[in-house]
Amino acid sequence: MILYPAIDLKDGQAVRLVHGDMTQTTVFNDDPTAQARAFVDAGCQWLHLVDLNGAFAGAPVNAAPVEAILKACPVPAQLGGGIRDMATIEAWLDKGLARVILGTVAVENPDLVRQAARAFPGQVAVGLDARNGRVATRGWAEETDLMVTDLARSFEDAGIAAIIYTDILRDGAMKGPNIAATADLARAVSIPVIASGGVSSLADLTALRDTGVIAGAISGRALYDGALDLAQALRVLAEPAAQA
Repeated sequence: MILYPAIDLKDGQAVRLVHGDMTQTTVFNDDPTAQARAFVDAGCQWLHLVDLNGAFAGAPVNAAPVEAILKACPVPAQLGGGIRDMATIEAWLDKGLARVILGTVAVENPDLVRQAARAFPGQVAVGLDARNGRVATRGWAEETDLMVTDLARSFEDAGIAAIIYTDILRDGAMKGPNIAATADLARAVSIPVIASGGVSSLADLTALRDTGVIAGAISGRALYDGALDLAQALRVLAEPAAQA
């Protein structure tokens, strides 16, 4: 299982929110590039980047720090937030991004997801963010009647690289991930599922890994707060999973 350290960008800084609320912001690093390099130095294989301002604006806002991270770090990175048209997808991939994450457009324009996945095999992921099992969009500000599993299944034949599933009520709250819901989603589709939201300890990571069906996990606040040591977590995840 791959561990993705998260760098959430707001106003050019590395921050974390609680429950996706832009008013509940903690700044962890004024230099996102230095933060990214620290994660790489600890041994991470991927970086998970989010343009929080972009998610609300519907277009890239924190492009400068993202580009600086891409230039400074040798590991692949995935980015979500404000990527809602083919031109933006192409532009980011041309700049060296390994994978774009499409969230709001997966609900509002699923044909774009399919088109992008065909055009850029292995480089398009879908971000499904849910509150009580229902998908939320536009920086989690708008709730829909769509159930996560139904939307995920609708992309079964689209050729997307991964689904990033975030339980909004767990995100940034240090209360542990929704392991059962994430595992249920992973079993419902053949697309690799990455867990996000609430991953706050080594025990959380090993529990996700030991489901045997979850391809990756994203952690942010726990890494910044010191509740999770990245180098140690990577060593443990490299060990064989416990037998169910």
